[in-house]
Amino acid sequence: MFGPVCVDYMISLRDRTLLVSGGSRGIGLAIAVRAAQDGANVVLAAKTDKPHPVLPGTIHTAAEQVEAAGGRVLPVVCDVRDETQIQAAVEQAVEKFGGIDALVLNASALALKSTLDLSTKRYDLMISINQRGTYLMGRACLPHLIKAENPHILAISPPLDFAEHWWGRHLGWTMTKYAMSLCVRGWAQEFKDLGIAANALWPRTTIATAATKMLGEEIFSHSREPAIMGDAAHWILTRDSRQCSGNFFIDETVLRDNGMTDFDVYANDPSRPLYLDLLVDEPDGHYFRGD
Repeated sequence: MFGPVCVDYMISLRDRTLLVSGGSRGIGLAIAVRAAQDGANVVLAAKTDKPHPVLPGTIHTAAEQVEAAGGRVLPVVCDVRDETQIQAAVEQAVEKFGGIDALVLNASALALKSTLDLSTKRYDLMISINQRGTYLMGRACLPHLIKAENPHILAISPPLDFAEHWWGRHLGWTMTKYAMSLCVRGWAQEFKDLGIAANALWPRTTIATAATKMLGEEIFSHSREPAIMGDAAHWILTRDSRQCSGNFFIDETVLRDNGMTDFDVYANDPSRPLYLDLLVDEPDGHYFRGD
């Protein structure tokens, strides 16, 4: 789903500074590594400072991968529920790299529960990370993005499609993910005259992340690797910010429209059909829906 057409124009991310929330693993790390291949400066803002008992990776192991890919890196412990930690992460980024050119809003919480099954604690967690954390992180970075040559905000959030079936299954989570996309819609309008791009990116299929694995090995094996989101994000972040804003991109569509035809390279298991991701409708039935 696209808004305004993005012109065929690319700016390298070399020496540009990206701040990635939730960058210690999964999609956030894939975006960081792809940017590092250009020679970008990457600020990894995430909670995991020490090994987690269940989830793989820390900001330090992620930093090693970014450096190995060719980037400069600053790992920063940051819980987006804490405004003080957000501000500290932004200040450290500016102190080390001189500014911020792009903000990737990837930090998110997931609880696919119905209204009667969703606890207040889990609901508050999703509100505080997905909605409040996205808004506060964006607000903290905007004064620095205004000064950048080609400033971008990219949220890992879905197209604003208010199909009824997505609300009835897991209202709490759906509300908070759409809230992230509403930030994109708002910032694209509020800061268009200052040349700040605000876009969203969402996967067409499920992505093989730690969160997906927690939903079951079956879903994980029918998923694509996070690298597809890294490649799609790279394309968006290298557009002219004044010509590419207010869009709700789908990863596969971005890459297919730019000449890619072999998507098996991203499949966790190319022999298996792919699951459509949540909040995505595929009218031609090309992908397997596991509901």
